Amino acid sequence: MRRPIIVANWKMHLGRAEEAVGLVRRIRHPLGRVPGVELVLCPPFTVLAVLAEMLRRSAIALGAQTMHWEDRGPHTGEVSPSMVAALCRYVILGHSERRATGGSDESDAAVNRKVQAALAHGLTPIICVGENAARNEAGETEGFVGAQVRAALAGLTVDQAGRCVFAYEPIWAIGTGRSASPAAANRTIGLTVRGTIADLFGETVAGAVRVQYGGSVTADNIADFMAMPEIDGALVGGASIGTGFVELVRRAVAAR
Repeated sequence: MRRPIIVANWKMHLGRAEEAVGLVRRIRHPLGRVPGVELVLCPPFTVLAVLAEMLRRSAIALGAQTMHWEDRGPHTGEVSPSMVAALCRYVILGHSERRATGGSDESDAAVNRKVQAALAHGLTPIICVGENAARNEAGETEGFVGAQVRAALAGLTVDQAGRCVFAYEPIWAIGTGRSASPAAANRTIGLTVRGTIADLFGETVAGAVRVQYGGSVTADNIADFMAMPEIDGALVGGASIGTGFVELVRRAVAAR
């Protein structure tokens, strides 16, 4: 059985220490009493250090929202893998909001370089894949998402591929209040994401890799997604930046 994983992506919210610390104080102990799930908070870089200290003896892990592939150099404003690894266990890579604006630094090839760098530094990459509305409506989801998965895993060993987490996020559902139907998300994750991994590394690896759903996930719909056999958790945006995140996690676990 794959252990469910729920990741809170705070995006560009709660970036002041007092805001972040205040929320973590309210949710840390209730979340610690929810068994059978791996929890990851991905706050802005500005509060990673203070939250790392707060969560040092907690079951809640920390993740970064992105990173560069180079460990040092003239990359103004970037954060290196070693900087992330000093504070975090996870890193989100290839989120569609970054792919849309990041140019060559967020291309499929760049995401692959970041995946390899993350693994080399002992980080677990959470690799985001997903299609926009036009591709979805044109029936291009399978080809597009499959190509993203292949590109992200290029050059990896079987062991490295097995250490990755994927998040399927249909772009048209992110922050819109619209979500894919649980059945449609389950089908894409099973046939396309997991199927592509199986083509590359075999059924055993594909069956072990955890794949989340993301895109307007809320406490009201999380149970429907978690009831699907191919969906192993959620990458949660807006619904993760308040105390309601505790109820979302409880409902996710109950649905398994």
